[in-house]
Amino acid sequence: MSLALRTFSSVKDANAALQAAGTRYLGGGTLVIRAANEGDVSVSSLIRVDDPGLSQIMVSGGKVRLGASVTMAAIARHPELATLAAAARAVGGPAIRNMATVGGNLFAPAPYGDFAVALLALDATVVTEDGEMPIETFLAGRDASRSIVTAVGFSLPKAESFRFLKVSRVKPKGVSVLSIAALLQRTTDGTVTAARIALGCMADRPIRALATEKALLGCKLTSQEIAPALAAAGEGIAPITDPIASAWYRAEVLPVHLGRLLSN
Repeated sequence: MSLALRTFSSVKDANAALQAAGTRYLGGGTLVIRAANEGDVSVSSLIRVDDPGLSQIMVSGGKVRLGASVTMAAIARHPELATLAAAARAVGGPAIRNMATVGGNLFAPAPYGDFAVALLALDATVVTEDGEMPIETFLAGRDASRSIVTAVGFSLPKAESFRFLKVSRVKPKGVSVLSIAALLQRTTDGTVTAARIALGCMADRPIRALATEKALLGCKLTSQEIAPALAAAGEGIAPITDPIASAWYRAEVLPVHLGRLLSN
């Protein structure tokens, strides 16, 4: 089955075309093209936008705005985004990172979408033509969304407050067993005053580890003090099972790797 490709200069026109049955938006194409090559016949037409603004990275006053077409490679090499480089480099190998986009990561089903896990921990906002919304709201309703994502925005974290870990069986570019991102605010003596923990592969999309976040408050990141937070890591999760790992295995190793991330 052949695929038609239509290119638009504006997001508004592309959004209108995207409402037709059988159409999909084409960003980097790392997932949608592979699906088509593997026999997905639900898509008959691909829509893309060549607006250069979608590929812009803006960093100003501690705020970051990433266009939806910004690639993982562009993030990894940007001098002001060094804190996020590890999360960007967690997405595939060099060839994939040259294509994979911020917008695509938001829609990628588990076990993909490692950068979206980082964005969830960073409390990002997602921008579409319809407006701006918290990333948690977007992720919850993404399957029904027919609006093109144009950008994401977030506050640039300090290096010491943001942590990211991807666990895979094949390094450096294997598919995730799980991924974890943590944004921690601490006092001068190391006591946690605020925490956002995001998990990948613990559901069909990135989720917050709310019980762990609550248990971390008032703790110092010692093995003894974080033990209750690690014990709570399994609350609210529904890990996926795929050829990489079973749901049981992912749930079992989650507290192990979370403990390593928090103790570093």
